[in-house]
Amino acid sequence: MSRWKLVIHGGAGAMRPDHGDEDHEQRARKGLREALDAGAEILTAGGSAVDAVEAAVRVLEDDPCFNAGRGSTLNAEGLVELDAAIMDGSNRRAGAVAGLRTTRAPISLARTLMERGPHVFLSYDGADRLARETGMEQVENSWFVTAERRRQLDELLAKGGFDADVKYGTVGAVAVDEQGHVAAATSTGGLTAKQWGRIGDSPLIGAGTYADDRSAAVSATGSGEYFIRAVAGHQLSERVRLAGQSLQEALDGTLQDIKDLGGLGGLIAVAPSGECAWGFTTRAMYRGVADGEQRSVAIYADEDL
Repeated sequence: MSRWKLVIHGGAGAMRPDHGDEDHEQRARKGLREALDAGAEILTAGGSAVDAVEAAVRVLEDDPCFNAGRGSTLNAEGLVELDAAIMDGSNRRAGAVAGLRTTRAPISLARTLMERGPHVFLSYDGADRLARETGMEQVENSWFVTAERRRQLDELLAKGGFDADVKYGTVGAVAVDEQGHVAAATSTGGLTAKQWGRIGDSPLIGAGTYADDRSAAVSATGSGEYFIRAVAGHQLSERVRLAGQSLQEALDGTLQDIKDLGGLGGLIAVAPSGECAWGFTTRAMYRGVADGEQRSVAIYADEDL
């Protein structure tokens, strides 16, 4: 029996927004399946969890159905700013980037930073500069923009607010490979109409992204400020490692802690044993799971994986 597992998410929130795109749900499910295929191909061949989560997230970054890479939300100035992080549970090395405007594959830049060292986190011009200097593909900021995201920005600015409710959404992946090593990756465009150089939980190691072979790999999606305050990824991991909770119990307890603070969202997690868990406190969460026997995707709360 295969030991490896891969779990992905594509954002949590209200998944039936009025965007006039009747095919959106079908295309999103297709995107989730393609991301699972990309990661599963690596794990089936005995590849590493780090390679698998990068590959899965890379597919989702290029899919305009999700708020990462192409199809990301626009900030208050009408620009896309991208955040991503990746972490290797075998040695707790990590790479994180924020505020990217021209780098096509944020998760791959985070991986490059993790392997290059010594820094863990780069932001804005410095992060895009590293991508250029290491030969990573650069694109115009307009390449990331879709008509639907432009419409959302115009609508929110007209109301004087920002994206606090409708998310469809941040992407992430967690995996355990045949060697029992875990890894996590998360990528996002953040909130529509975000201001002041805002950075959410996704690129913050221990909040939106975390991996430790002693416990679990975790990726988050939702109201980022609350996930930061709860140190969500690390909290889940330590509930397993120090409190002896099961993976699902730890995940549910972490989501409850965030909800008690006033935040909503979802989490996915895997353990070195091959155990996996997911959960969300919103109406839906794009999600998928794969192992040696099955691959399945779901969106709404009443769907099983």
